[in-house]
Amino acid sequence: MACSENEYMLENQITTITFFHFKGLHAIWMFPQMQLSLSGFKDIDGLSFFKLMGSGGKRGFSILPNLNTYAFMGVWDSEAQALNFFNHAKQFQKFTQHANEHCTILMHNVKAHGSWSGANPFGNFQKYDGGLIAVITRATIKPKFISKFWRYVPQVSDNIHEHDGLLFSIGIGEYPLMMQATFSIWKDQAFMKAYAYKSPLHREVIKKTRELGWYQEELFSNFIPYQTIGTWKGENILDL
Repeated sequence: MACSENEYMLENQITTITFFHFKGLHAIWMFPQMQLSLSGFKDIDGLSFFKLMGSGGKRGFSILPNLNTYAFMGVWDSEAQALNFFNHAKQFQKFTQHANEHCTILMHNVKAHGSWSGANPFGNFQKYDGGLIAVITRATIKPKFISKFWRYVPQVSDNIHEHDGLLFSIGIGEYPLMMQATFSIWKDQAFMKAYAYKSPLHREVIKKTRELGWYQEELFSNFIPYQTIGTWKGENILDL
């Protein structure tokens, strides 16, 4: 029996995240693109969900922005459509022509719960059998809790880099202060869970989240990274 369009989209879906680094005048060019370029991503073949995000200073987790580093996350109906975009789309080429470095990570979805802009965009969940695992956590913070939230986050972000098994992490977000996300890659799920459930600072943030309910919306998702395109700091991002 032939698959319906929705079934095909679900059965072949992958997620990608691309990091761009800009220098000098190119960084000045990129900053307004956070709004000016959004319409160019809305009619891309196979792109079912996307976010263009900035980052913070101090490895991405500072309240102050990092005007040199940006991220594009896409959920694709198929790998072929994703690769067609990265190889041929004018919108992507415009970004790469200004960037001094960029790296894309292709990922299979493992699980996701919560919502992002009112929906959970991830499907086609694959079984995790060990090896590298990537995590995206994101939240929209209630305005009345913004100052309290930012008193805790820098401590937790500094702490994450002390944990074994972490290959890469960065704080990113759609809007400063109130729409925040974290992307991280771990050697395997055991290292990730050891940080999530055994780190005193991380446990304290989870406790505060439950007590205060300081998020309007939140999502937690896992992925299997399986391919990279480009480099980050001159290296394959999965080997950092």
